[in-house]
Amino acid sequence: MIFVTGGTGFLGRHLVPALCHAGYPLRVLTRCPERHPWLRRYPCVEVIHGDLTAPETYASALIGCQSVVHAGGVFRMWGDESTFLDNNVLGTALLLSALKDLPIERLIYISTIAVLGQPDPDKVVDETYPPRPMDPYQRSKWIAEQMVLREWRETGLPVVVLRPGAYYGPLGTYAFNRLFFKDPMRGLIMQVDGGSHIIFPAYVGDAARGILLALACGRAGEVYNICGEWISHRRAFDIICEEAAIRWPRVPMPGWMDLPLAQLLEMIYGAVGVEPFWPMHMLRSYVHHNWRISNEKARRELGFVPVDFRDGARRTIAWYQAGAPEDWADVDDES
Repeated sequence: MIFVTGGTGFLGRHLVPALCHAGYPLRVLTRCPERHPWLRRYPCVEVIHGDLTAPETYASALIGCQSVVHAGGVFRMWGDESTFLDNNVLGTALLLSALKDLPIERLIYISTIAVLGQPDPDKVVDETYPPRPMDPYQRSKWIAEQMVLREWRETGLPVVVLRPGAYYGPLGTYAFNRLFFKDPMRGLIMQVDGGSHIIFPAYVGDAARGILLALACGRAGEVYNICGEWISHRRAFDIICEEAAIRWPRVPMPGWMDLPLAQLLEMIYGAVGVEPFWPMHMLRSYVHHNWRISNEKARRELGFVPVDFRDGARRTIAWYQAGAPEDWADVDDES
């Protein structure tokens, strides 16, 4: 039995089918079971009604579980720091407390490559690179990652940390999906600094497969980058435009202009509590850096082989072109 947090999010929509098809019985935590009727498709899933930040959630849910996949938390490009700390840090602390003295064989903690904050622009970066988180989300994930690794060192809890890249794929409409798929398909392609910066995409089905591999052969106490090959913004847009037959012109956005524009948008949208179209954190932390991330360790130790970006783009475009249906099954989810 595997206890899964985050099973109803973007990653979870791919992870739950992958775990079920691999034969694992699951307990999936969700605050709102009525919003996720798709979980009823899987006889091996027991739905747990609860909240990451509620201590009473965990006690009965963990009884009889051999493994835990902790993918739950809050990811936004904008928001109050306390929201990230409450969900990503407090939620992890409560889970770790509930796991004390339980015979857990494996805890898979889903972190993010973004904890690096500002990678060296000229080097290929692996898991030994020292994180320097820059925004509230990155800091919260780095704190939680340190917590689970400290638990491994102090108590021997068999923790494996996975750091996925920027998720894209069917069933997602935020962040990378919005900027590189949804916006271009509706006629808006913003290309900063000629598209020269490097991004670290992770096809969401690859992240789910990475978890399966980590459950089988991940080494306790180790960190693994789970992502595809790095790619420039320009090349990513080239591939997406080719595959989706997009002919819209690209709007050039010099780097010296977009940050002041984002600051203005934050002032306007922030006054009414709405996330701006171009959050400052997104530009400062992701768009303006070169993320040359190595996935060699995951390839070597886990047998991880990522989907080629063009193939992943085709699958994502097919979902959007089909009307972004909620009941979409990725080809690999059902294999």
